[in-house]
Amino acid sequence: MATDQPDRAVPLRVPVHSETANSDTTNSKGADGEAAASGTGGAVVVPPSVPTSQPASPDPAAVEAAMRRWVERAVIGLNLCPFAKAVWVKGQVRIAVSRARHLDGFLDDLDAELLRLRDTPPAVLDTTLLVHPTLFPDFFVFNDFLDVVDRVVAEHGLEGVIQVAPFHPDFVFEGSAADDIANATNRAPYPTLHLLREDSVARAVASGESAETIVERNIATLRALGPQGWRHLLQDDRG
Repeated sequence: MATDQPDRAVPLRVPVHSETANSDTTNSKGADGEAAASGTGGAVVVPPSVPTSQPASPDPAAVEAAMRRWVERAVIGLNLCPFAKAVWVKGQVRIAVSRARHLDGFLDDLDAELLRLRDTPPAVLDTTLLVHPTLFPDFFVFNDFLDVVDRVVAEHGLEGVIQVAPFHPDFVFEGSAADDIANATNRAPYPTLHLLREDSVARAVASGESAETIVERNIATLRALGPQGWRHLLQDDRG
């Protein structure tokens, strides 16, 4: 379901079944500024700008509903990812809404979702959207946190097995203006880590259009839609 090619999908690093992840872990951040990611066998250094706790999250059902609208109307509806529909209609996409109150709790949820994806047959679960609606309001903080995510994937021995694509309401590609509608290819209603199987990505790319063609079409589609059209697309029709 990742919507852009690798060289464009590098953000500003310079600076179907679904469940709700139930992590409710108390903060175990130590005096040395490290938060342990359970199951990784070691401590993961968290950037100091990443908040360690947040107020109560919105209703997980509402968060999931917004994510479903985004997948169905934008990712699939606009054909931003031509590979998404097949796994979506088969129920092979998991939306996991984290309720972690602290960063270390969210890392526990990431651990759990990585292992679930690793251990579940692709015919049952092909890809996971791990969402946290409140922990990363700032895109640049979220972007810094992706280095931590990469280390967690590596510590589980999943490099080359699972990759993580980031989505954020304020996502900005390197070299792009913040108000460029083309950024919407990686904008989702809430900060999201998209966990993808490398084998599934390779098969999809090999059997479909080139990444360059998809990127060019997506940019043209979004510029024709415009910012107002994008906002209207994701609105809750129930008012």
